[in-house]
Amino acid sequence: MIRFFKVTLRKVKRETLRIARGNGLDWFPIRKTLSAYNSDKFSYDIKAALNVALLALPQGMAYAAIADLPIYYGIICSSLAAIVAPIFSSSRHTILGPTNATSFMVFSFFAVSAGTLEKSPEAYMPLLVIMVGIMSVLGALFKVADLLQYVSRSVLVGYITGAALLILTNQLKHLLGIAEAMNDGYAASTFFSIAEKMAGLWQSYQLQPVILGGATLLLYLILQKKIPALPNFAISLTISALAGWMLRMWVPGFESLETFSAFELDALSPAIPNFNWNDISALMAVAFAIAFLASLENTVMSKSLASRSGGQTDVNQDMLSVGMANIATSLVAAMPASGSLTRSALNYESHSKSRLSSIFCGILCLLGFFALVKLPIVENIPKTSLAALVIGIAISLFNWKNIRICLRSTPDDALVIITTFAATLLTRLDYAIFIGVGLSISLFLRKASKPHLVEYEMSDDGDLRELNKKDKRQIPSISIVHVEGDLFFGAADLFRTQVQQTIANENLKVIILRLKNARHLDATSVLALDDLIKHTRKKGVHVLISGATREVYEVLKKSGVLETLQKGCDRTQGETNLFMYFSENPNISTRDALIRAQELLGTKEADIKIFFDKNKEK
Repeated sequence: MIRFFKVTLRKVKRETLRIARGNGLDWFPIRKTLSAYNSDKFSYDIKAALNVALLALPQGMAYAAIADLPIYYGIICSSLAAIVAPIFSSSRHTILGPTNATSFMVFSFFAVSAGTLEKSPEAYMPLLVIMVGIMSVLGALFKVADLLQYVSRSVLVGYITGAALLILTNQLKHLLGIAEAMNDGYAASTFFSIAEKMAGLWQSYQLQPVILGGATLLLYLILQKKIPALPNFAISLTISALAGWMLRMWVPGFESLETFSAFELDALSPAIPNFNWNDISALMAVAFAIAFLASLENTVMSKSLASRSGGQTDVNQDMLSVGMANIATSLVAAMPASGSLTRSALNYESHSKSRLSSIFCGILCLLGFFALVKLPIVENIPKTSLAALVIGIAISLFNWKNIRICLRSTPDDALVIITTFAATLLTRLDYAIFIGVGLSISLFLRKASKPHLVEYEMSDDGDLRELNKKDKRQIPSISIVHVEGDLFFGAADLFRTQVQQTIANENLKVIILRLKNARHLDATSVLALDDLIKHTRKKGVHVLISGATREVYEVLKKSGVLETLQKGCDRTQGETNLFMYFSENPNISTRDALIRAQELLGTKEADIKIFFDKNKEK
């Protein structure tokens, strides 16, 4: 026992040191880019950065508006995240910043929690964002991003579709001129509560914001269809702001159009978030949900770009970049940062050559912020214009091709996307993402927890072949059961039940479990095997294991189940109930197990020969 604890402590120490050193992460991958940088790459990168900045600057304002935060939060987040993330990321095309999905999750949380929280959303944001950052960094250290492959893409499609509908519905209050009335009384936060409250205010609808907002949306959609290569978001917002200024100046009735407040340079004053245990407890669930969603978005986006560019991506390295970007943004005008598919795709399509294009984009956004501070621009942007453009973005999020694929591929995918979509309309978005992920993983475990058990027999030629259910065993007292698949906790009970059904035959005296293709044994499956061995032994049935891999052997030995299996064997005479996998002839262990079975039965019917054809062996 003392030796066991010493070995365990050494392993814990070794793993702790490995994780502390970064667990294989590169803490400064940008150095490779800097060492090979030249003027030719710079010319491509700066052009790409300018294209992306013209999109990122107004989009940042829009996403801050979605989160119901001051619009400069989105600009600062777009700047800092784009500067910090490429220092740590593995992808050279990734652009980080605020996104639709994370922004509306922020809005949804604070809208629902408005009656229980003591401070304003702006006061909570620094702590929330740094929690997101710390969780993402820890997730990268512990390789959590590798687990994201088990989350169905249908979850993300369902979530984004539901969030897009919510964004569209929520922004209508600015378009209809009822934003102030919507904020009075109870806070509507779900799709149905927003729609119900909005419908009840129909007498307060205003024509002026509808006219300007509708014209802005129409202009944006036309430009996107006719000339998508242009920065149409910025163009539409600029034209609409100019039109709004002219209407307020010269057309009666339009002077009441709501506009945004001007920026102040105090917004750039960095500050350490105030850590308070009560606040941490209140924000824990939504911080985890945003960290998960941001990493999932970033992983999907980076893999998509890697497949288009022919590059490679390290999802844990990219998760680290998400974490570091959020830690940076938490210090100044905090807002969650995630991988933006639209800005990253534009960066790729603009022929950026290195990750420095993201840094240049962040610097340009920062310069844009200073320009907006100095010039009287922001206070002339009508809220209805920005809301109309947000609605335009929300419309583009309805990816009908992806929705159709998820609905038609398999019944499980259809169930996941429908459930996730419905959850986004009925509850908080951080709950909705958990519901979708939980269902996705449950369905995956249901599939993975079905090990494939096939009974084999020996042919006259010495080959192992699947036993036809209509045929009888050549040796009625011996059964060879081939086990294939995962034997983790989810499969343990099914494995035990299937084997027990096999040994129900009263003539059966020996069962040989071929575990050559059995994978991922854990404590639950090993305990099930231990119970099975003891149960069969009471019935006078012996259990032998053949084709045991080194992984299976180590688990059985460390757990003590090997002793249970070997009980009754005279080891001095070379007797054993476990036969290891032999790569040169995978079936040799089964031959030895059959010989051992005949010894246990007290018979010696014939020499057993196993023939192996490498061309037939899978």
